[in-house]
Amino acid sequence: MTNTHLTWLYVPGDRPQTVTKALACGADVVIVDLEDAVAPDRKEYARAATAERLREPQPVPVHVRVNALDSPFAAADLRTMAALPGVSALRLPKVTSPHQITRVAAAMPTADRGAVPLHALLESALGIEHAYAIACAHPSLRGIALGEADLRADLGVRDDAGLDWSRARVVVAARAAGLAPPPQSVHPDIRDLEGLATSCARGRTLGFLGRAAIHPRQLPIIERAYLPTQHELEEAETIVKAAATEQGAQALPDGRFIDAAVVATAQRTLSLAARGD
Repeated sequence: MTNTHLTWLYVPGDRPQTVTKALACGADVVIVDLEDAVAPDRKEYARAATAERLREPQPVPVHVRVNALDSPFAAADLRTMAALPGVSALRLPKVTSPHQITRVAAAMPTADRGAVPLHALLESALGIEHAYAIACAHPSLRGIALGEADLRADLGVRDDAGLDWSRARVVVAARAAGLAPPPQSVHPDIRDLEGLATSCARGRTLGFLGRAAIHPRQLPIIERAYLPTQHELEEAETIVKAAATEQGAQALPDGRFIDAAVVATAQRTLSLAARGD
């Protein structure tokens, strides 16, 4: 599934003025958060404020992360947000089984625009174990991603490398289910831009595409890390040009062997590079 979104900016749902600013900051997707970013005594206000802010279509895609499905707030979150013209998708936190997806999808009202797309966040060992089943659970599910803070706590992982197996598992599950490559989880230190760039480079090698952010200053770092370099772009152009002149597997003048899979990768690189054209 094609997807060229690279930046996903979280913003608290109980701060409508901040939501308005986020919509104009250049993120590919804005995620209005009703869950972790909102204190328990502000949940009702956050839902009402978000409903008011998103009652009209928005200039960029807006996803809403609802509260955990087993919380007392989830049912009202889902019912309210699914009906809003300004909501492009719903993000479901702490998903652990495919049955949660099918239950939510079955309960969603179908508006003129069709069923509201769903995205599942896997934030526990159980969620990771069920990653592929969750990814295949329902046609309304359009993506899966990690919630690394909760997953780190659940696994007792101290070193960042301890999450690499879970990261690879989610990437593989998404692709096996025909979903877009998942974005990376947030980098929590908004001042550590060098660390963010290094982490994005690592995520790219694992197969992620883009990343969630918690501050606008992180957006250009993420975009730079995930866009093709000039060298990658030149290589892709060479491969596609060669494939256009001769069908089937072949060797380039520099000795590199190319086949259909290599050509498909090159075409994705060119498509990603052209996203801002």
